[in-house]
Amino acid sequence: MSLPGPSGSQFDVRGAVDLSAFGKPTAPPPGAPGGAPPAGGFVVDITDEMFPSLVQQSAQVPVVALLWTPTDAESVRLATDLAALTQEYAGRFLLGRVNVVDFPQVAEAFQVTAFPTVVAILGQQPVPLFQGAVEREQIRGVLEQLLEAAQQNGITGVLAADGAEPAAEEAAPAEPDLPPLHQKAFDAIDADDLDTAVSAYEQALRENPRDDLATAGLAQVRLLQRTKGADLAAVRAAAAAAPEDIDAQLAVADLDLLGGKVEDALGRLIALVPAAPDREVLRVRLVEYFNLLGPQDPRVVPARRALTNALY
Repeated sequence: MSLPGPSGSQFDVRGAVDLSAFGKPTAPPPGAPGGAPPAGGFVVDITDEMFPSLVQQSAQVPVVALLWTPTDAESVRLATDLAALTQEYAGRFLLGRVNVVDFPQVAEAFQVTAFPTVVAILGQQPVPLFQGAVEREQIRGVLEQLLEAAQQNGITGVLAADGAEPAAEEAAPAEPDLPPLHQKAFDAIDADDLDTAVSAYEQALRENPRDDLATAGLAQVRLLQRTKGADLAAVRAAAAAAPEDIDAQLAVADLDLLGGKVEDALGRLIALVPAAPDREVLRVRLVEYFNLLGPQDPRVVPARRALTNALY
């Protein structure tokens, strides 16, 4: 699942920046004495324009995103520790720093509202890591788990010394061009034309009903359509106020999945199945989630089993 890039997307940035951070102790800007290290090497400062390319890059090497305010003392401590670890790991992951004051849309893409927060992008999927400044050794443990997950998913690239492009650990053939309909869908997503992307994937499936990539792509685009412009706080409030309202629960499950809370999304809908007046709508949405995650995701098999038990 790729994250929706800020370019061309509509974002509701209400609540995207935790204003309480501005009352915390301040620090000098990056590069100044007492501030965080400047960007460089395996550390980059993420802008709206470069965010989509970093999401694509996460298919080759993990991207660790620090969502911070560069003059907040707590953020600076975390950024300093992360930068040191990034250099220590020598290109096994890229550290991308997001100034949430200057680029709130990127923070909103992660559904993050409190800072500093660290989120990984692995194989174009968001993976929440931790929030707040923690000890360096704890961060090291989290990074080791991330790199192990990357290895299991075949993401083994290593960044060149300038941090610009990942190089494969072993020589690998160039990726083949996408089939025309897949390329059409990809270009449409990049242009925020989700209707065209849906049509392209649907046509691909008519031509080849066993096209798993088109199935996953269609599920992804439909998720983006359903969540586009959604107010996270309002959706959560509606779901909490009406726990038996299937539409409200589907809406919040979509946002959970988009925000990387996969277990929450799956568990919420599976729990509704036994007593639901219309089980089919829940089954269809859950199957769509399974297609989007892919059979290799370790959460899919137990969730499928739980759905079967809930249905029968």
